[in-house]
Amino acid sequence: MAKTRPEIALDSFDLAILKILQKDNATPQRTIGEAVNLSAPAVQRRIKRMEEAGVIAANCAIVDPARVGQPITIFVEVEVISETAELIDTAKAEFSAAPEVQQCYYVTGEADFILVIVVATMADYEALTRRLFFGNNNVKRFRTFVAMDRVKVGLTVPL
Repeated sequence: MAKTRPEIALDSFDLAILKILQKDNATPQRTIGEAVNLSAPAVQRRIKRMEEAGVIAANCAIVDPARVGQPITIFVEVEVISETAELIDTAKAEFSAAPEVQQCYYVTGEADFILVIVVATMADYEALTRRLFFGNNNVKRFRTFVAMDRVKVGLTVPL
């Protein structure tokens, strides 16, 4: 059984800490403390509490795909034939398991899923479409949009 996370109320200190961490999660706790008028141990306790509650979902580096040989970003709308819970869960699992899929959203509207994909070449994308879409009997159609420029990229949440 999945462990439930406690609900926590965030105060102005927590929000200020989150704003700093969203810009650079490697900011020393001492520096954060000075910026928000708290001690480093108080900042550490608050960060730990927010991690345990799932407010901070992960700490990771944001990598520029082009700098590591994955210069093509593609957005894909996927429409499925059947939306039974079992088939949707299967699609979620398949899309999530593909390393090329950077983000996957189950959405409302004409499409059922929106995927953000990064690949090195269009040949790599073609191979992925064969694996994820043409090889899936529940995919009705998919539409591809190739990004021409990365204008703004990030997962920062307005606070």
